[in-house]
Amino acid sequence: MNPLRRLRHPLRDLFRRLPRPRTLRARLTAGLVVLLAVSCAAVGVAAVVELDGFLTGRLDQQLQQTGPSFPQSLEHGKYKPSDRDGDEHGDTRRQASGTFGARLLKGRVTNAALVPAGADPDLTVALTPRDRAVLAGLPVDGRGHTVRLASVGAYRLLAWPGRDGDVLITGLPLEPVHATVHRLELVAAAVFGLALAAAGVAGALWVRWSLRPLSRVADTATRVSELPLASGEVALPPRAPESDPRSEVGRMATAFNRMLGHVEDALTKRHASEERLRSFAADASHELRTPVASVRGHAELALFHPGPLPPEITRALERIAAESSRMGEMVDDLLLLARLDAGRPLESHPVDLTRLVLDAVTDARAAGPDHRWTLDLPEEPVTVTGDTHRLHQVLANLLANARLHTPPGTKVTVTLETDAAEAVLQVHDDGPGIPKDIQPGVFERFTRAEHRRRPDATGAGAGLGLSIVAAVVEAHGGTVALESTPGSTTFTVKLAMSGDT
Repeated sequence: MNPLRRLRHPLRDLFRRLPRPRTLRARLTAGLVVLLAVSCAAVGVAAVVELDGFLTGRLDQQLQQTGPSFPQSLEHGKYKPSDRDGDEHGDTRRQASGTFGARLLKGRVTNAALVPAGADPDLTVALTPRDRAVLAGLPVDGRGHTVRLASVGAYRLLAWPGRDGDVLITGLPLEPVHATVHRLELVAAAVFGLALAAAGVAGALWVRWSLRPLSRVADTATRVSELPLASGEVALPPRAPESDPRSEVGRMATAFNRMLGHVEDALTKRHASEERLRSFAADASHELRTPVASVRGHAELALFHPGPLPPEITRALERIAAESSRMGEMVDDLLLLARLDAGRPLESHPVDLTRLVLDAVTDARAAGPDHRWTLDLPEEPVTVTGDTHRLHQVLANLLANARLHTPPGTKVTVTLETDAAEAVLQVHDDGPGIPKDIQPGVFERFTRAEHRRRPDATGAGAGLGLSIVAAVVEAHGGTVALESTPGSTTFTVKLAMSGDT
């Protein structure tokens, strides 16, 4: 496997684990600091490289000026330790401290010396074999070359051809150059570090100040997102403060406020439409109760006529009585939903939920003897605060839903238990289940799916039973949920117990 590819995966994992700024403010500040760091690094590298080249060039100039005078004293072997004070061939007084000189003959170093910093008259240098090989390979071109000798360190060396077919090498140490460059690196690092820190703080403050209008827009959007917009009258929060419309943030604030205005107008119109619809439903339900009751009364009265009636007339009167009764129940359900939508308060007193479950299951067992009804009740009574009649209606609707929409022989289990401060009521059946495409809207009004759960069902329900369940439970501050799969359907109602309301 390619070693670069093996290295690429750890580096990629390392970059993934690095913390990344999440907010726009942090990203802008980090981007500003990164750009400044890159600029500082570029300036620092350029300054260090330029200074290093400049100082190295000065060394080359010094070597060119002094020439091979020092190694020439080694060419004829005329230099002796006693010549430290100098003669015409071995004068070292004009040589800088640390000057290196060497003589090569036929690729072999014959002499090597170093001008010391003190008064030591011994100038000889003990070169290693590697140092001799480096000197032997030095180009004789009159230009400076940087080499590192194990015996003396880093040097800038120049090589000249001698008069006797030999090669004369002289050089100056690079340690002062390196010290100066290193000092510049330290100074640049300290200055640029302080500049980056100051720029990071100032940049963060500047970005925060620049993004204040955007933060206000975000705060307003957060408050709007927390509002219940599904139904009812909605009061939107104050608009976001507008800034300079010529800026991007200002244009966004203006557009956001305009959008809030459109949303507020739409919500106001929707609320007005809902109020008109509720008022119409309540008025229509109230007005229909009397004529429907009158039609049913007249039909029942006609059925009690003492004289004989043709079978067709009797059948028609029976259907009129049955349909008028069904219509009366539908009108009552619509009127109840309208009242609950209008927020009319229900009765509020302690209700023995255990007794309601017993009564509701007894009624359901009488109405559906072809189903198997079971109970699972706690030993202690479960009491909630609410409207007895409406809570009984919740139980009756859930049991009627299980009875009407499941085939004969279906087992229906009613469970009542307590969970912390809540009473949990579950109605479970092992029928065919509710199709997934209907489950999201099962608690909506006029949702009818009896032909999907029970093909032979002939129920004439209007699809208001479960919507009444949801509305009554919500009016009591509780929740209702559905879980349904083929062979298992469970409705779960949760209500606060009396001790916590």
